[in-house]
Amino acid sequence: MEIEALRKEPHLSASSVAGYLECGLAYRFGKVDGLAPEFTPDVLVFGSAIHEVLAEYYRSMSKGVRLSGDHLKKSFEKQWSERAADNGSIRYKEGTDYRSYLEQGKAMLAVFAAQVPVENCKVLAVEEPFCMNIEGLPAPLIGIYDLVIEDSSGVITIVDHKTSAKSYSVDQVDQNFQMTLYQAAAKANGFAGREILLRLDALIKTKVPKFEQYYTTRSQGDEQGALKRVLVAWEGISKGVYLPASVGSWRCSGCVYQDACGQWMKGEIP
Repeated sequence: MEIEALRKEPHLSASSVAGYLECGLAYRFGKVDGLAPEFTPDVLVFGSAIHEVLAEYYRSMSKGVRLSGDHLKKSFEKQWSERAADNGSIRYKEGTDYRSYLEQGKAMLAVFAAQVPVENCKVLAVEEPFCMNIEGLPAPLIGIYDLVIEDSSGVITIVDHKTSAKSYSVDQVDQNFQMTLYQAAAKANGFAGREILLRLDALIKTKVPKFEQYYTTRSQGDEQGALKRVLVAWEGISKGVYLPASVGSWRCSGCVYQDACGQWMKGEIP
């Protein structure tokens, strides 16, 4: 089933659960009240364009063709232009603009093309939607696998593409909530009993861009803990509990509901 069809039905996702647990009020504004975002974060648009180019790369790889750095740069220019050229809703961070992101994206993809390993693997899925039913949850958990590959020994690797301002720490990789749920979903959708690795492929937005790959694994206990968090989140949502993040939380500066939050804090909206 296409992801848009899945999104039209009641559901949860790794990102919505994480968002609820980090700031229930922002979740309420977007998912319950249906408020339109007050702006579009630049990093969201940029990441979307990068993801589309990487999807093109791996779809091509599945057919035995490795796209060149020049091809990827041209593809990014097209994707970025389509998303951002006339998009007045984008809020750029100080010191950045349309042009700086264009050049940064092309530089990052040139590094990716030069450094991504030539893998002897079979591409099983690119941008593949999934749906998982969880006992005790009346709505399914849905998501999209960026990339799923299988090596010659039959090991499955679930890959998530990231763009980041800095490198990831070991703890950030090993405790990544999204990847834990993605493994659980894979087991629920035909990969139970298979050896599964998880990998974050990160394009780092440093002055000289870097491409880094981080491997990690999850135990059954890790999966159970993540699923428990989903159920706890659903319990709060179903009871109308929407706690805001602490004042000064890392989420606040980039939150797309800052005005609505201020109004709520003042009691101007219920």
